[in-house]
Amino acid sequence: MSSTVTVSNIGGPRLTLGFDRFERLDLDRHLAVHGKLYAPVLDDLVKLAEQVDMRGRGGAGFPFARKLMAVAAQITSPEGASELLPGEAADRRRSHEDAVVVVNGAEGEPGSSKDKVLLTRAPHLVLDGAVIAATALGTQRIVVAVEDDEAARSVRAAIAERAMPARVVRLTERFISGESGSVIRAINGETPIPPGVKVRASESGVDGFPTLLSNTETFAQLAVLTSLGPDLYASAGTEDEPGTTLLTIGGTRVVEAPYGTPLQAVLDHCDVPPGQGVLVGGYHGMWLDPLGVARAVLSRKGMRAVNGTVGAGIILPLGQGTCPLGEVTRIASYLAAQSAGQCGPCRLGLPDVVRTLTALADGSGSIDDVRRAAGIGRGRGACSHPDGTAKFVLSAVEAFGPDIEMHRYGGSCGMPVFGVLPLPVPTGAEGRVAIDWSRCDGHGLCAYLVPELIQLDRHGFPVVLGSDVPSWMERDVQRAVAMCPALALRITSSIPGDSARRS
Repeated sequence: MSSTVTVSNIGGPRLTLGFDRFERLDLDRHLAVHGKLYAPVLDDLVKLAEQVDMRGRGGAGFPFARKLMAVAAQITSPEGASELLPGEAADRRRSHEDAVVVVNGAEGEPGSSKDKVLLTRAPHLVLDGAVIAATALGTQRIVVAVEDDEAARSVRAAIAERAMPARVVRLTERFISGESGSVIRAINGETPIPPGVKVRASESGVDGFPTLLSNTETFAQLAVLTSLGPDLYASAGTEDEPGTTLLTIGGTRVVEAPYGTPLQAVLDHCDVPPGQGVLVGGYHGMWLDPLGVARAVLSRKGMRAVNGTVGAGIILPLGQGTCPLGEVTRIASYLAAQSAGQCGPCRLGLPDVVRTLTALADGSGSIDDVRRAAGIGRGRGACSHPDGTAKFVLSAVEAFGPDIEMHRYGGSCGMPVFGVLPLPVPTGAEGRVAIDWSRCDGHGLCAYLVPELIQLDRHGFPVVLGSDVPSWMERDVQRAVAMCPALALRITSSIPGDSARRS
C-alpha cells in the first residue's frame, strides 16, 4: 500500500519526519529521528493531552484524555498512583495489569491510506504511543489490529525489534471493520460486527477487561506530543486546535498539514482541483460545493462553519465530466452491501435509500423521496453506519442541486458515471442478483424471500437492487435461487466483464 501512495507535508513534518530519507523507519532510524521513548505517569499524561485538547483521529474526534481517564477509573492504580475513589470497593475494579491498549489500524474506508502509511513506514512511532498509554495505565497488554498484509508484516517486525509483549490481530477488510465494537469482537474471536448495543470498551473490551482503544494516528500523535511537549506541539495548528493531522487526498496522496490550513491550500499543494465538489470526512462524511471548498478551513470549527467535517481526514474531490448523482448512488449501493445486516435501518433502510437515488437519477423519483428514505431509522441503528450513510446522501442532495434538477426533468445529466470515487477492487467472491428475463414469469416469490434486494413493480415483476449481495444475506439469496419456480433467479459475478453465473 505505502509504495503506491505519495506522502508529503505542509509546514514541516512531524508524523512524517524522516520519510524524505527512509522508506521505512526501523528501530535504529526511528531513534535517530524521533529520539528515545519517554513515558509520563498517568496524571502527567492526562494533563498533557488536556493541555492541547488532543482528539482522536479516527473520525469521532473524542478527547483522548477522557478515554484514558475512563479506563483508569475501571482499574486499581499502579503503585504510587492515587487511591480508590471514596466509597468505591476495590473488588469492583480490575487490576491495572489487566487493562488493554488497542491500536485500531482498521481502515475500512476505500479512500483512506493514512493509517496504513504510518503502520508501514513509521510503526515504531505508533508503538511508542501505545507504550506511553500502556505504561501510564500500568499494563503491558498491547494489541495492534490491522487489515492490510503489508501493515501487519511491518508491525510484527517492529514488535520483534523491540522484543515487546504485543500482538497483531488481522481484521476482515470491510467498511464497518473499524467500528470500535467490531474491532473488540474481532480481537475476542467473535463475529467482527458491531455488537448492536452500546458497550464501552473502557468498561468491557478485550477479554472483558478495561480497554483503551484509539486510532493509529492518535497513538502516533501521542508519541509526538510526549516528545515535543505541549508548547512546541502547539506551535503548529490553531489556538483551539493545536498540532497537525494526516489527510488522504483522492485515495492516493497522504499529506500532513497543520490545523488551520485552508482546504483549498491542501488541494493546491496536491495539484488537485475541487471539480464539481469535494467529499470531506469519507463515505460517512459530507459534500462541499466549490463555494464551500473555497471557505473551508482544516479544523473541526472551520469545517462546521461550512457544514463539513474533518472526520478521518479523507478528502475526495469529484472531478469534472462524471455524473455526481451516479457517483453518489454507486457509493450508497456499496455502503448498503457493507452493513452488518443486524437491524432494520441497515437491512431495509439502506437498500431503500439506494432505490430512491436510482429513481431520482432516471427522473422517476424526487428529492423528498430520498430525504424520507435517508431519514427513516436515523438514530435507531445498531451502530452508526445507517446514520453516516444518510449524512453522506443528504449532503449530496444539497451540494449537487443543479445536476439533480437535470436528472429530474430529463432523466439524465448527459454525463457518464466513470467511477472516480474509490471502491475496493472486486476479488471475485462478490456476487449480484440477476434475473433471466427469458424465464421469469413474475411469481414474486423472490421478493418475499429477499425483500432487501428485490421488490415487485406495479405489474408484479421483480426489480433488483443493483448492489453486491451482503455477506449476511448469502444464505437467503441462495435459498431464493433454489426456490425460484421458473429457475430465473441467478447470482452473477460483480466483476465487470465477468458473466459467469453462480448458484
